[in-house]
Amino acid sequence: MTGSSDPCRAYLVISPGRNEAQYMRRTFDSVVAQTERPARWIIVDDGSTDESPEILAEYAARHDWINVIRREDRGHRAVGPGVIDAFYAGLDLVSLTDYTYLCKLDLDLDLPRGYFAGLMDRMEADPRVGTCSGKAYFKDRAGRSISEGIGDDVSLGMTKFYRTPCFRQIGGFVREVMWDGIDCHKARMLGWKAVSWRDPELEFEHLRPMGSSQQNIYAGRRRHGRGQYFMGTDPLYFLATAVNRMRYRPYLLGGLATLQGYLGAWWRGEAQLPDPELRAFIRAYQREVLWRGKARTVVRIEAERAAVWSGG
Repeated sequence: MTGSSDPCRAYLVISPGRNEAQYMRRTFDSVVAQTERPARWIIVDDGSTDESPEILAEYAARHDWINVIRREDRGHRAVGPGVIDAFYAGLDLVSLTDYTYLCKLDLDLDLPRGYFAGLMDRMEADPRVGTCSGKAYFKDRAGRSISEGIGDDVSLGMTKFYRTPCFRQIGGFVREVMWDGIDCHKARMLGWKAVSWRDPELEFEHLRPMGSSQQNIYAGRRRHGRGQYFMGTDPLYFLATAVNRMRYRPYLLGGLATLQGYLGAWWRGEAQLPDPELRAFIRAYQREVLWRGKARTVVRIEAERAAVWSGG
């Protein structure tokens, strides 16, 4: 497969990863098989100690549009700020002006062949879509595909696809947990649309369970709760989402771990997102969602914020 001959569809992919040997071949094979491949794919090996370096070297030798850079071993798989630090180590090597689109892609995904082409088609149809993705599914023990249940108002963190003017306008990613929610709220505040589409052609498999951690899934849920506090999430809205999370394994204990993360950060007086205007926008959005519903709230806000959208 070759990249698009249309320079307006040139896209850059950056993949931070550490010790992903168990999954990365499926990710590589699914990207190589895309109907429109990336103009360039930079993989940032964040100090892997497994077979990842050998696998990365193998694919980079086969494809001249794949580049690998190596960072020193930090001693553990870092999430949140560590992932974004690695992402920027790759982004610093290029000029965004050379690309129409930018994707932050994890190395534990299996994408359908038309995934990136489908995203670009939809973004070309609506110039206000600034960031988007498909929907993630994982396999349960019986081999059934289970939705990860992420709302339609965000692009998924494991495959953030951005129009580069939008990425520049929001100031890129914050280097903190919940970076993948904060960015969508900032984009919407500036008049862009953030969306994930529920379309069979854009469904992909997430090979590592969402919300897991280098420690365990409970540490991942506590981290999520702490991140919600950092973002400035309204307490009542957070309680509602924590209860909703109890529908998924590990059910009650997972929801309680999420609450523990949020309340622990509040009790310790941890710092919050240093953007009071954005925090206020997020809380107002969340409170409206509680009484109007998410779909109606998004429609109203997108109509209201159209006046501030500049398009880059």
